[in-house]
Amino acid sequence: MSLAERKAALIRMAARTIAIPYQDPETHCTIWMKLEYLLPSGSTKDRVAAFILGHGVETGAINEETIVVEASSGSTSISLAMACAVIGVSFRAVMPENVSRERMLIIKRYGGECVLTPKAAGILGAMEETRRMAAADPRIFLPRQFENQLNARAHQRETGPELIQQVGTTIHGFVAGVGTGGTLMGIARALREAGHPTRIARVFPEKGSACFQGQPEICGGIPGIVDGLSTILDAKEVGLDEDIRIDERDAINAARELCKRGLPVGPSSGLNFAAARVMARRLGPDKTVATVLCDRMERYFSTELFQDVDCA
Repeated sequence: MSLAERKAALIRMAARTIAIPYQDPETHCTIWMKLEYLLPSGSTKDRVAAFILGHGVETGAINEETIVVEASSGSTSISLAMACAVIGVSFRAVMPENVSRERMLIIKRYGGECVLTPKAAGILGAMEETRRMAAADPRIFLPRQFENQLNARAHQRETGPELIQQVGTTIHGFVAGVGTGGTLMGIARALREAGHPTRIARVFPEKGSACFQGQPEICGGIPGIVDGLSTILDAKEVGLDEDIRIDERDAINAARELCKRGLPVGPSSGLNFAAARVMARRLGPDKTVATVLCDRMERYFSTELFQDVDCA
């Protein structure tokens, strides 16, 4: 199978997910949740990986000798490891040394490599290391998830239109946490292009007592939500509403609630779901709010999400 044929197979794999409604008993609003954790590697980053690597193959930037290298301690590195396995090129994830073991296991199971950088330098240190590696080796291709506009375009062309079609009515509010900013920016553009008068808000976690591995701090932070690194999000272009801030503990509890409803999600999905409820209160009764459930719970075994589970 040629590289182009493998690229086509990759694009088909990251093609579509469903959205389901939740009736909020407090506001009587309908909250639509797009189940992005159903994508092959278990997260919405599969769309970005497929879109960026597919474009790289199409333009000739990626060939059989390419080594894809990305700074990511979370879902993007897992999605890229899967995508590189599909198209048959090498992948190296550059991550802070305190990243959780389960994430490294998943990456390595796909055939990827893990390059660890000092914990104190955080994700910025990992990003600097990828640039150093690329300068030293012309075979290296950098997806640059925090600045590559193809990240947002994947959601503008795919996730957003799918969501609009599946909801089938006016979307009055949309919320999402910001890591790279691609999901929020891409879906916001799709909503604006479709003429929806949507109030769009980004979501931030308020630092609390939740503890995670693989983050810049030992305690605090929702995995995948990184404030201040993205150059993709343009607040003025999409007309962002007032930011929504959610206590980390409330985000964890919301994720656990979703799991108990049969939706096997991670902390960032809980953050989005909790924020959707806040947006529903802003909008008033009987409105339609949408968000995304970003990734699956299995990559968070060593985090606060599972600290209340006793297997004894």
